[in-house]
Amino acid sequence: MAVFGVFNSLISQWIDTQGILLFILVLLVVKYLNNLPSKNYPPGPLPLPLIGNLLNINIMDPIGSFRKLAETYGDVSILHLGGGNPCVLLSGLRGFREAFVEQAEAFTDRPSYPVNDRLGKGLGLLSSSGHMWRQQRRFALSTLKYFGVGKKTLEDSILQESQLLCDAYLAERGLPFNPHQVTNNAVANIICTLVFGRRFEYNDQYFHRMMKCADNVLQLPATFCGRMYNQFPTVMSYLPGNHHTVFAQLQEVKEFIREEVEKHREDGNPSDPRDYIDCYLNEIEKNKDESAGFTVENLLFCVVDLFGAGTETTSTTLRWAILYMTKYPEIQDKVHAEIDLVVGQSRQPSMDDRVKMPYTYAVIHEIQRFGNVVPFTPPRVANKDTTVAGHVIPKGVMILPLLKPILEDRSEYSAPDQFNPGHFLDDKGHFVKRDNFIPFSIGKRMCPGEQLARMELFLFFISLFQRFSFHAPDGCQLDLTSELGITSGPVPYKICALAR
Repeated sequence: MAVFGVFNSLISQWIDTQGILLFILVLLVVKYLNNLPSKNYPPGPLPLPLIGNLLNINIMDPIGSFRKLAETYGDVSILHLGGGNPCVLLSGLRGFREAFVEQAEAFTDRPSYPVNDRLGKGLGLLSSSGHMWRQQRRFALSTLKYFGVGKKTLEDSILQESQLLCDAYLAERGLPFNPHQVTNNAVANIICTLVFGRRFEYNDQYFHRMMKCADNVLQLPATFCGRMYNQFPTVMSYLPGNHHTVFAQLQEVKEFIREEVEKHREDGNPSDPRDYIDCYLNEIEKNKDESAGFTVENLLFCVVDLFGAGTETTSTTLRWAILYMTKYPEIQDKVHAEIDLVVGQSRQPSMDDRVKMPYTYAVIHEIQRFGNVVPFTPPRVANKDTTVAGHVIPKGVMILPLLKPILEDRSEYSAPDQFNPGHFLDDKGHFVKRDNFIPFSIGKRMCPGEQLARMELFLFFISLFQRFSFHAPDGCQLDLTSELGITSGPVPYKICALAR
């Protein structure tokens, strides 16, 4: 009898176990069916239980995967990330305009995801949302304008820095060198002038360290560790990886900025602000709207964002510019000829020269288009139920805006896969402005530093090619491959800058 009792007990336990497993399976199937797109959702690949469409994303080239999905399913498509979380891909100008211009208020907020929450804490210019973001952006734009963005005073500062950058290139004596660090330092000094009221020497190793740390913070979300942290934050908190290094580097950058803030507090004059930090400290004292977020902690994050977005993108575009001009010497020769004709060698360039230099201006635009430094803009989130291009976008769904397909639209550019300044010239050689040329995005969250970046690109570019002819080192084949990251820059290279 005891044997039968044990046997019955085992059978009962087995049935209970089977029942539990069946119950769990039913729950998974129900969740899976609930996550399947409705007929009004944007089209996309069929998601799998638990992992969604993770198998559709090439871990080594997620941007390429997104582009293929857009080509297959259209300008507004959907994929499901781990856990079944839907993400809408916007990859056409029409969708951008409908979402970010016509329905701007519905798509201004940032989604919450682990790595961004850890890095940005919902503060600063990039990570904040709602009323706080509006107030921080308003303040940043008005302050940058106050200190000369778009004015002759800042143009003079850029030209002074351009001269110092040219001197640094000249010091290489025509020998092969990597222009990355010194170019990055020069561009960063423009932001430093606006934010700190001073510049840093090119041989300042401490400043180099801070710039490298800031870049690592900017790039983390696109790295393998960053993506894994987004999917498994609790597990990744205990596993070794580069994410721990970057989290520590963010603290270094914040301490560097905090020291600058303290110096400003000690020797500043509220009635005569010298830079962004002075103005922000004044705003902290007089702004009584706590929800606007004017605090020292938010100031630190705003400065991190200004450096990350305002330095890396422009510096990377200039590195692409040098690489492309070296790769295509016939285009470089035409740029030299136009600079000699319009600017000459006896004076520095001016922003007023743009209208007289259609070919060079077209070259700069093609560098931005073909280099595509920002292949996608930071994600958004729908703050209400809405539609885009007739497709339902539920509240809370993350939106990933892809710029690369727009800048490579075959209906707009005759040869989008080739570097061709003719994309921005008409039959008579006049510059042509294209509506879908939006490297800074569009709408209320478009890059706040667009005007500054345009000034820097033109003046730095003209100054460098006025002074130098760039060539590849003997026996060197230049590589146009991009490095994967939040920003898409060239792989490290060396060039020879020969004085003209």
